[in-house]
Amino acid sequence: MDGLLDNRLVVLRRWFHQHPELSFEEAETAKHIIAELNALGIRYDYAGVGHAVIATIDGEDSTAPAVALRAEMDALPGEETTGLPYASENPGVMHACGHCAHMAMLVGAANLLQRNAPPGPVRLIFQPAEERGGGARVAIKDGALDNVAAIFAGHVTHEFETNTIMVRDGNVTAQSDGFTIRVRGKGGHGARPHEAIDAVVISGFLITAVQTLISRETNPLHSSVITVGSIHAGSASNVIAETAELQGSIRTSREEVRKHIHRGIRRMVSAVAELHNASVEIDIRQGYPPVINEPISTAIARKAAADIVGSDNVVAAEYPSMGSEDFSFYLQERPGCFLRFGARAPDWEPVPLHSPAFDIDERVIGVGARYLDRVARLSYMHLAELANAI
Repeated sequence: MDGLLDNRLVVLRRWFHQHPELSFEEAETAKHIIAELNALGIRYDYAGVGHAVIATIDGEDSTAPAVALRAEMDALPGEETTGLPYASENPGVMHACGHCAHMAMLVGAANLLQRNAPPGPVRLIFQPAEERGGGARVAIKDGALDNVAAIFAGHVTHEFETNTIMVRDGNVTAQSDGFTIRVRGKGGHGARPHEAIDAVVISGFLITAVQTLISRETNPLHSSVITVGSIHAGSASNVIAETAELQGSIRTSREEVRKHIHRGIRRMVSAVAELHNASVEIDIRQGYPPVINEPISTAIARKAAADIVGSDNVVAAEYPSMGSEDFSFYLQERPGCFLRFGARAPDWEPVPLHSPAFDIDERVIGVGARYLDRVARLSYMHLAELANAI
């Protein structure tokens, strides 16, 4: 990739970073992407705000199956603390997960693919709402996977330095589920607890109890996490709360563990309700499935990564992440591979994704763009194998 394009992609990424939009609200982001596609002469479909921008480069044989490349458009709620000159101008919203870089990478790959036609069609998917709402499902309904043989994507991370690409076989992320627990006791005066049923005390008991599902009922080798991230209860310091609501998440790497934890939480909710003579209800919501890389696609991705950064800079993670990713919905429909791009400069301290201080070493944009270009071209050497993997 030439220096002029690298510089252009940095400018583009900074514009995205400066103008973040929440899930299903990516109106200006989509307009900016469409302007880039128009400038490149690439045809696209877009059904409006809340939908995916889906572009296609025809390649030398427009009748062949397509290879898809995906980037996410949405940002996260939060106040940015980076102090960068191109920090978010939208109060309460920031690109704390690096999606600004992913969009720039995909535009860069579009440039390279349009300059030198690939063997067959390449589908460019700019999807809404990865963070909240599973926008991949919307993109699929919009036709993103029509005539697609395989799909590829990546994510920036501070786990690795720039010019490193992490490719993992099999399970890459966890299954995520959400839950809401509603407690109803009996309100009363703080000085007369015997006349009340304290929803706050019941909530505290539950918060502690559900952790034993991990520490005492789950094999330590089977990675699992339960987090109660939100609790709302009470109105004053001297009033015993009648109701409480707890919200949390469950992350599991094995389906049998997931089912056990779901049963266990329901069991504990029932037991706690009986123990405290209260009403306790739970609603468990299925979240994103685990991302499971398909073997043939993963081999293609690993070769493409080695072609870009050298085989010594292609690494494997020993364990799957307990995070989640809606790229999993694509992989339920087509073979593909999801990997990670190191985006930390050598002298930086690691900053976690979703932190208000998260930023990237912008050299990763060129790495990602060249990788996406390479993996699309390389996939055409394995179309027959990929067809059998669906």
